[in-house]
Amino acid sequence: MTRLVVTLLGVLWSAAPLAAQQPVVARDHPETFGLGRTATASEIAVLDIDVRPDGTGLPPGEGTATDGARIWARACGGCHGRDGEGSTAAPIVGRDPDDPRPTVGNYWPYATTLYDYINRAMPRNAPGTLTPDDVYGLVAWILSKNDIIAPEAVMNAITLPEVIMPARDRFVPDDRRGGPEVR
Repeated sequence: MTRLVVTLLGVLWSAAPLAAQQPVVARDHPETFGLGRTATASEIAVLDIDVRPDGTGLPPGEGTATDGARIWARACGGCHGRDGEGSTAAPIVGRDPDDPRPTVGNYWPYATTLYDYINRAMPRNAPGTLTPDDVYGLVAWILSKNDIIAPEAVMNAITLPEVIMPARDRFVPDDRRGGPEVR
């Protein structure tokens, strides 16, 4: 430690005055440093899985609440509770807008983005492992448990964007202009 301090002090004492120092000029660097390559269209397609509020990006497939109940019991109920009431993870079911706990029934603005979230992030211990039919079934189960759709309703790329969520009007579109836009 002492040797390091002495060495650093020696460097400081021998340094030229600031006024005499030359400005540091950045060296030209290659753009890629010889690493990586441009992704192919098929590689991008595998990662391009987002679903927009209008339903753009929803894949083929379908599911009902009955289908979703089986998947819920296997993959979701351990964290979110047997009936979506919450356990080690947030509750999913609840329509009371005065309940301070946000749920799908009282807070979620678009049914299509529920598909997006489940598809990308759930189950927490194995995200991305559910098939499109599994995700449509889970979405149908959750929407049915929140009395948003009938239990026998079939959710797919056509019917899901038509679902009007109870909290949709509680959100205000961000239409600001004049600065950096993030969409």
